[in-house]
Amino acid sequence: MQALLIGVDLGHADYIAQHEEFALLATSAGAEILADMTARRDRPDPTYFIGSGKVEEARMLCEEYGVNIVLFDQPLSPAQQRNLERQLNVRVVDRVALILDIFALRAKSHEGKLQVELAQLQHLSTRLTRLWTHLERQQGGIGTRGPGEAQLELDRRMIGAKIKMLKQRLDKVQRQRATQRRSRARSGSFSASLVGYTNAGKSTLFNALTRSDAYVADQLFATLDTTTRRVWIEDAQQQVTLSDTVGFIRDLPHTLIAAFRATLEEAIHADLLLHVIDASSPERDAQTDQVQKVLSEIGLENVPQVYIYNKIDLAGLAPGLVRDEHGTIRKVYISAEQRQGLELVRQTIAEFASSSGNYEIYNENFQSE
Repeated sequence: MQALLIGVDLGHADYIAQHEEFALLATSAGAEILADMTARRDRPDPTYFIGSGKVEEARMLCEEYGVNIVLFDQPLSPAQQRNLERQLNVRVVDRVALILDIFALRAKSHEGKLQVELAQLQHLSTRLTRLWTHLERQQGGIGTRGPGEAQLELDRRMIGAKIKMLKQRLDKVQRQRATQRRSRARSGSFSASLVGYTNAGKSTLFNALTRSDAYVADQLFATLDTTTRRVWIEDAQQQVTLSDTVGFIRDLPHTLIAAFRATLEEAIHADLLLHVIDASSPERDAQTDQVQKVLSEIGLENVPQVYIYNKIDLAGLAPGLVRDEHGTIRKVYISAEQRQGLELVRQTIAEFASSSGNYEIYNENFQSE
């Protein structure tokens, strides 16, 4: 898909990084970016989000480059999206729809596909008017993957019934997961979950620790479906359960947090969170804050957590670990790709698996930092 990117700078200090991340999202979805336009505003325009002059500039860019889709780096209201499409005469996809599209592209498991379809239908239910008037040029591509044309033609009542059915099916999947977790709990199995910003290297670390083959790619949201494996930790003399989870992103839409809560169930019920951070990213602090924000929103702020600084080979750092004044491991420095420091991650899991008494002290100090 030949795309025009429209970015809106509302005065946020990290806007440049935010827009660069949106461009990565676009390419992850399969877009070929032919032009990139930025508008600066104090507040969104209620009709177009951007001003009428910028709308005209965007229209000329669409004609000049022959783009067939406009990707907007902010969430648009149904009316704003409809108005922009009428002026630009091409499909307009906002940030929420783009993320949903990537989810539709990446989801592989039955549960993941159910969650994607539910989130898509919830988003589409507010945009039925646009879909009715544009069916003649719905030919697939960004913003249209998933339910399909026949699904889009359903009226609001039928979509509501479909949403209800999907929620029931997801509830069933969640109950099955709960049964599996209770089985693991009865066996006394310690569980750890990898969490972190998207593309931080969680799946690479997961594969290195489990000798598994979870999908790995240098792109955003490469992993959507939670993968769980049992791993023998020599120092703890026991098997632990390790889960790889979906990556987080700044300003993750609340509809997606709700829709993908089942995917994060393994993390919610984990004994330990291994928060993987891209040590080479200049945005690592902001990304870490975003992850912590989402973890708090889904009720994970009290789960023991250790920062795993990954990609040290790109940051010029050496493998190592940092303990607090109580002797509890707080940070670990590794390169999953180069397999440097993996023994330190195993040591971390072993210490937490062997001594649950540190949890309360650990969390009090972690929260106060």
